[in-house]
Amino acid sequence: MFFQFMGRAYRVKEIFYSLQGEGANAGRAAVFCRFAGCNLWTGRLEDRARGPGSCSRWCDTDFLGGVNYTLDELTAIVEREFRGNCRRFVVMTGGEPMLQLDNDLVRALHRRGFEVAIETNGTIAITIPDLDWICVSPKAGAPWVQRSGDELKLVYPQPGLMPSDLDLEQLNFRHLLLQPMDGLELAANRAEAARYCMDNPRWRLTLQTHKIIGLR
Repeated sequence: MFFQFMGRAYRVKEIFYSLQGEGANAGRAAVFCRFAGCNLWTGRLEDRARGPGSCSRWCDTDFLGGVNYTLDELTAIVEREFRGNCRRFVVMTGGEPMLQLDNDLVRALHRRGFEVAIETNGTIAITIPDLDWICVSPKAGAPWVQRSGDELKLVYPQPGLMPSDLDLEQLNFRHLLLQPMDGLELAANRAEAARYCMDNPRWRLTLQTHKIIGLR
């Protein structure tokens, strides 16, 4: 494991307000709480070719560094960031949020009126009963433990983890989503993912609309 935390502080890279850009909740206003650290690679450029998952070669997220917050500090910041008093929504992401997220934090956010979602790589079993939304995005070459949730978001293409490789009857997700991999081959990846979804209608295409329209 590349990253491990001790004690009760939560180490967070950034907290910001935006629209959910991808997945089944695309377009919904949300606070994003990006935890620092990942268990699949270090996040350093010199380690792009290392890690138990192939995502180290294409991951586009900065999760290095961060600030330590207590539970009260973190939940207060999340509440302050959200605009409005209805349909409060917070997305716990990373890095890998399951390295730090616990039910104490989820319950504290519930008390402040938030629905709580997680975006995880699925390498750690989720044992938090009070989560409202679970998005699993597994990575080729990495262990895949969490095989149920609200949505399976598969970055496409990933040799060794293509949608045609999956036995969907052994999975338990309400939504099956293909997200074209960003990078130099994005246009081709979008076209191929679209074709796959048309030929296999159990899958839906999801685009990173926040990047398309210039949101964070």
